[in-house]
Amino acid sequence: MTVRVLITSDAVGGVWRYALDLAKGLCAADIGVVLAAVGPDPGPAQAAEADAVDGLELIRTGLPLDWTADGPAAVREAGGALAELARDRRVDLVHLNSAAYAASIRFPVPVVGVAHSCVATWWRAVKGGTALPEDFRWRTELTGEGYRACQTVLAPSRAFAAATAEAYGLPAPQLVHNGRAPTIPAAAEPGPVFVFTAGRLWDEGKNVAALDAAAARLRLPVAAAGPLCGPNGETLAFPNLQPLGTLDEAGMAQRLARRPIFVSAALYEPFGLAVLEAAAAGCALVLSDIPTFRELWTGAAVFVRPHDHQALAEAVEALAESELLRERYGAAAAAHARRYSLPATVAGVLAAYRRAAAGAFAGREAAA
Repeated sequence: MTVRVLITSDAVGGVWRYALDLAKGLCAADIGVVLAAVGPDPGPAQAAEADAVDGLELIRTGLPLDWTADGPAAVREAGGALAELARDRRVDLVHLNSAAYAASIRFPVPVVGVAHSCVATWWRAVKGGTALPEDFRWRTELTGEGYRACQTVLAPSRAFAAATAEAYGLPAPQLVHNGRAPTIPAAAEPGPVFVFTAGRLWDEGKNVAALDAAAARLRLPVAAAGPLCGPNGETLAFPNLQPLGTLDEAGMAQRLARRPIFVSAALYEPFGLAVLEAAAAGCALVLSDIPTFRELWTGAAVFVRPHDHQALAEAVEALAESELLRERYGAAAAAHARRYSLPATVAGVLAAYRRAAAGAFAGREAAA
């Protein structure tokens, strides 16, 4: 008997990387995975990587993303379609990487939700105490309803678990750190020092504008990997950065192998997989002083106030001028990165699955 799990994911951000890495680990543990892609279809490279995983079935649902849908009815309809897919594929558990799909929906099996991000916590971090706009308000209501429908809710950091609990009046989600097993080639030959960042460059929460302002003060090149155009058509331009577009795994690994100074000035970051990849490669980190980064990287990064462009530039310059300092921070980052491994993530998620769907796992273990 093989337990089967339905995992949802969009293909436009870090949740895809999380979901696919998790699926690989689950399949290696003899857990069958149905990976339901919502929103825009995965690109050719994404689909090829998923198709290469033995035990994984990729389904392009065409269903709307909860954070780009035009109204609550569309999200509820998408949740109903996912529940029907769970019945059709005879899965034992549903893993929602967006809990809003569970709002007002009766799934046929237990549901585990993961709090990766949401508009309510994003708004608080980026906009402060101002009232939520109407399109954020109904999304927040659906997300809270979805969290309450889940048997278990997980979060990738204690800081984000606390923010989620506060935003929705919930008990704090259970902590399971994200993890990666990035492919990092041998360190490249020493070359000119440069600055690097990666992520959804269009997302105001990433605060790329602060890095762009700091770059105007720097003598170093500042390269930025990631999309400049969001799924709703919003597009940003940063005149002082060198845009690289979206890089695949190999492209990211090649940049990180040169051990640039990695910078994230994010205002909002529930975890930060790009930071973890950079740390694992031994890059010196300059990070915004926000609760998540303090929790995960204290002792292994230089912290600056996220809106202080001058302090950000000065922190980068100090590292650029001292190879010894870069090596010291890079070694500390690499040591910290080992705490956030993919096997640890898989083990934590599997433990949550067993708590939520004890009968299915007990039956599998008895059959084994």
